[in-house]
Amino acid sequence: MLSHLKEGANVSGEGCTFPLSKPRPEPSSPRVYEEIFDVVDELDQVIGQAPRREVHRLDLRHRAVHVLIFNQRGELFLQQRSLAKDNWPGVWDSSSSGHLDTGESYDRCCLREVTEELGVSLPAVPERLFKLEATPETGWEFCWVYRAGHEGPFVLQPSEVRGGAWFTADAIHDWVARRPEDFANAFRLIWKTLHAPA
Repeated sequence: MLSHLKEGANVSGEGCTFPLSKPRPEPSSPRVYEEIFDVVDELDQVIGQAPRREVHRLDLRHRAVHVLIFNQRGELFLQQRSLAKDNWPGVWDSSSSGHLDTGESYDRCCLREVTEELGVSLPAVPERLFKLEATPETGWEFCWVYRAGHEGPFVLQPSEVRGGAWFTADAIHDWVARRPEDFANAFRLIWKTLHAPA
């Protein structure tokens, strides 16, 4: 959707306003290790560890966080996932998201992912909104969803994030309804849960 825009361009339109965030330079050396995740049971209790590739290939339950970052105007920052991602490449997703490392808590992962993907340090663990069960819709991830406030700008990690923008709730509602395939499955579930009747 934003591929025709130049890096750093200022853009505004119905439902969204943002300067496009600039990606960080690529690191000088590629990763030479594979992430190891805690594997959990249906109660989210750790039962072992496995490499990322195996966890995803075998649909093993594991843990992740999603962080929704809102500005003072009530707009939500959405990220467009890198085309190099193994799951859901190039689609739109929560402001920040990621898997817990082995032995890591949900809260610590929340702070780490925001720093790694968006280049900002939150002053404290943000508000926990709700927890999603590990299902096919979440990629077999138990997900804690957090809400944070920040005005940007962000410095995006290019290996994880292709781009990003601020959107109003109305714009997201309309976009998800018209083109659900533009969004990661977990984000669609998060958005539905966030706006479910009380």
